[in-house]
Parts: sequence; C-alpha cells; structure tokens
Amino acid sequence: MSDFYKFKAVLFDLGGTLIKTLEAPEIYRKILEVYGVKFSMDKIAEAHRKNEKEFEMEDMVEMGTKFWIQWNKKVLERLKINADKEFLAEKIDELWWDYAKLDIHSDVPHTLSQLKERKVKIGIVTNGFEKDYMKILQRLGWKRDFFDVIVGIDVCRKAKPEKEIFLYAVRKLGLRPEEVVFVGDSLKHDYEGAKNAGLHALLLNRKGGKFSDVETIASLDEVLSYF
Repeated sequence: MSDFYKFKAVLFDLGGTLIKTLEAPEIYRKILEVYGVKFSMDKIAEAHRKNEKEFEMEDMVEMGTKFWIQWNKKVLERLKINADKEFLAEKIDELWWDYAKLDIHSDVPHTLSQLKERKVKIGIVTNGFEKDYMKILQRLGWKRDFFDVIVGIDVCRKAKPEKEIFLYAVRKLGLRPEEVVFVGDSLKHDYEGAKNAGLHALLLNRKGGKFSDVETIASLDEVLSYF
C-alpha cells in the first residue's frame, strides 16, 4: 500500500462511471413518441447495434458536435423513417438530456467529497463534447470548478482509448502520469487507454464480471484506499 501515497489525483470517466441514464434505445423511444413515431425497443436497439459497427471514435473527432446528428439520422434510416428525418435527428440531440433520466451513481457523492477532503485533485476524461458535459454538470448541480480538469473530445481533438487525451488531462493537472489514478467502466476505452498512457488504471466493475490480469474495483469507494 505504501506505493499508493505517490498518487495525487484521480481522473474519472463520466458516463457509466459517475453518471447513469436510461439505455439509449429507451431515450430514443421516448423522444420519438413525442412526435407520434412509435417503435419497439428491440427495433431501436438493433439499429443502434448496426450503427456501432459502422461508426468509429475517429468519426466523433472528425465530425465534432455534428456527430450525434449524423448518428441519429442513420438510426432513423435503419428504422425506415425518411419523412422529417433531419428535423427528428436534431430534436433527438436537442432533447436527449430531458428524457435521459440523468442521475449519479450512489457511490459518487461520498467518494468525491472524501477525495476533496483529502486534497486529492479530481477530474473527468470523457468521450463526450463540451456542450453535453456542461449540460450534465448543470443538471446535477456540479459547478465547473468543482473538478480540477475536464477533458472531452473537442478540447484536444482526441478520443479514448488514444493516450493523448489522458496525457492532456495529466498535463493540465501539472502532474506526471504515474501520479494519477484513472477510473472507468470500459476495458478498452478506459482501462487499456489509461494504462497505455502510463496512468494507474482501475476498471470499475459494478456488475461483478470476470477479468483476468485487470485491476478492478467493485465500487468507487475503493478508490479512497489508494490515498
């Protein structure tokens, strides 16, 4: 445990790690129903799965905030919705957080308050855009300066698991990678990305899955034992 005293900061993934929402197909279903368009969850989920095979993280970097409009249009096309496609794609993007049932995980408040009390720097590294994470912070009542750093795709034009996005955040903290713990719920984008960047990576495994050769935690509270 003595090595843990070298850590001076924790960077967190946002979606799935600090915050939770309804599943994306459910959010789609709710917004489309507002405009009289009804589809089953299965059909929407299938369209999403096909999108996931077609779109890459590089597309988010390249398209910027237009990415989700294009994603929405493709989902609608797969659902055979062509009338008002542009309008609906933009409305889904505009209304997303109104219907997402945004909340924080139950272990978040205690963990963050304890880290603050211990004078540990905290931050967020997310594959999201500033307009979205600022909206999330506002809805959750978190002030921007509550976090020492927040880095999204449009800040440094990189996305996880690229090591540059992690290193950008580390530099903003004025620290070295080995002094920073990174916590996220994605093996590829969070754990492997952070580890390749030289940070001390922890995979948040709330569902209790089996992972070999991976340092996991079952709750955010476990992060506190590293400081």
